[in-house]
Amino acid sequence: MTSTTVPAVSEERRSWAPMVGLFLAQVLMSFNVAALPVSIGGMVEEFGVPPTTAGTTIVVYGLAVAALVMVGAKIGHRVGWVLIFRIVVALFAGSSLLMIFGRTIWWVIAGQVVAGAAAAIIVPSLVALIAENYVGRQQATAIGSLGSARAISGVSAFFIGGALGTLIGWRPVFVIVLAIAVVVFFLSFRFRKDKGDPTIKIDIVAAVLIGVAIVLLSFGFSNLNSWGLLGARDTAPFNVAGISPAPLFIIVGIVLGQAFFLWTRRRTKAGKVPLVSLKVLARPSERAAVYAMFIVVALEAALNFTVPLYIQIVQGRTPFDTALAMMPFNLTVFVTATLIVRFYGRFNPRTIGVAGFVLTTAALVWLSFVVSNNWETLPTILGLFVFGLGQGALVTLVFNVLVTAVEPSLAGDVGSIRGTTQNLASGVGTAVAGALLVTILSLNIGQAIIQNTYLPDELVDEVSLENANFVSNDNLRELLAGTDATESQTEEFVRINEEARLSALRTGLLILAGISALAIIPAARLPKYRPGEVPDPSPAEPEKA
Repeated sequence: MTSTTVPAVSEERRSWAPMVGLFLAQVLMSFNVAALPVSIGGMVEEFGVPPTTAGTTIVVYGLAVAALVMVGAKIGHRVGWVLIFRIVVALFAGSSLLMIFGRTIWWVIAGQVVAGAAAAIIVPSLVALIAENYVGRQQATAIGSLGSARAISGVSAFFIGGALGTLIGWRPVFVIVLAIAVVVFFLSFRFRKDKGDPTIKIDIVAAVLIGVAIVLLSFGFSNLNSWGLLGARDTAPFNVAGISPAPLFIIVGIVLGQAFFLWTRRRTKAGKVPLVSLKVLARPSERAAVYAMFIVVALEAALNFTVPLYIQIVQGRTPFDTALAMMPFNLTVFVTATLIVRFYGRFNPRTIGVAGFVLTTAALVWLSFVVSNNWETLPTILGLFVFGLGQGALVTLVFNVLVTAVEPSLAGDVGSIRGTTQNLASGVGTAVAGALLVTILSLNIGQAIIQNTYLPDELVDEVSLENANFVSNDNLRELLAGTDATESQTEEFVRINEEARLSALRTGLLILAGISALAIIPAARLPKYRPGEVPDPSPAEPEKA
């Protein structure tokens, strides 16, 4: 499909009031997600559950979005984007009530399942409603605002969540989520009205295939460390001939994903309505945009996992300290995602994409050399700043490439592809970063202990430091207090652990830099034309059932 020139009449400017509602809808989802990590400590304390159980709130939200977003896009087409948007925003408000008043951890987990299901429809509706309400440069600016909304939500959620969690408790954070949902609901009445197409049918087979595939992929990647990378560990729920279920889940998930694409192509050839139109991915440049989006979101998730891991768990500091450490990155993403559209008239997507991944690669390599146990050093801040420049430009760019390359009726399908890609990439990035860092840490500690002649073998066996995961120096000293370790032996253990942690961090960042460098390949396949506008999503022509 070739790019077209938009008639001058399409450049008529419209009020930004609808965009305020759409911007806040993105803030609603992003704030909710960002508030969960800083709330885990409060949940653990209040409900008396392990951190892993409280962390399930994050997992189920992402799973619900990724597994249901394609179905959500089709529901939007069938019912009408404005009506379904209002319904699911009200549903999101209901999920925040479960978070505020839930008496057990299971009510809270249920709240995030509901929030994820609502977000699965909000995500594609944002694209469709932007296209419905704006054209021309206003559309490009609106697209950029979605990326900036994610960044500013992360900053504010960390700051507000950390402050409220320290002074009052974790629940008031979700009062803010409820308030945002109410504001978005009322602003939705400023949207341009549309009509659904009741003749559209939802492909149940495809929905099951992609839903199960995403669940298996998410669980597989998330449990690579706890269940075993290859051989099954004792913590695995089951094993197949001694093999961990984690890689098996990943393999089956990939197979089902391929089955989804085969089924969708077959259904499209038969003239029936697919769950998502593969026209969105028809050209190499569009597929390259999806690959690039997956990688940049996965890298962002890996970094967002790594920094809190070291600051809160290793250094034993507060969520507020984490917010301060991540502020250069998040603010840079916010500003870059908003302003990058101003460069679309001067540089094509291929140039911006390659430059973006060069920046993220250089930043990760720099961080791997300069990072220390103190994240507030100037060289570290510089590295986060440069990474934010690349990440902010890329997230907005690849999204814009997708929405400007397809026909008008496919705006919702682009939104569903975006939602599936981003949520799956976020889960995979977090899981891979965790498994990677823990594996490197175990190897580093194991090698250091083998080479250490000062620590007696019986003490090493008693402590089993290579299985201790990431722990702070204070927690390690508490662990060793229950053993026969002398004070000097305890300090030697602490030294080994401290050096192994920092080495694992630097090696992990270097590996992430390698992944970022490989992403230059799909970025080099992005289109050379300059992004124009989001297509106007007129109601789709009825397709044969």
